[in-house]
Amino acid sequence: MTTLRWDALLAILGMWAATYLCRAGGYAVLRAVRLPRFAQAMLQHLPGALFVAYVAPALLAGGVASWAGAAAVVGVQVATRNLGLAMLAGIGAAWAASLAA
Repeated sequence: MTTLRWDALLAILGMWAATYLCRAGGYAVLRAVRLPRFAQAMLQHLPGALFVAYVAPALLAGGVASWAGAAAVVGVQVATRNLGLAMLAGIGAAWAASLAA
């Protein structure tokens, strides 16, 4: 039987509240204030920059399978503009390269 840990529950609820308030506060501020053009451009390009920041360390630390998967993703994405198909191609290429190694 599992017992309820009040300290863990309060920590989880506190993290939820902090996350929610940060996000809701950001939306409220952006509705009330008009951002400068530079800030708008920066926010439009932020998802791509974050993706590269997540992927680059793993790709640099990875071996042949990681590079094969990345190359397949880029190639299929450029050719088809279909993200789901590109992801499947990358997974398949990485799997095949790991079997060959």
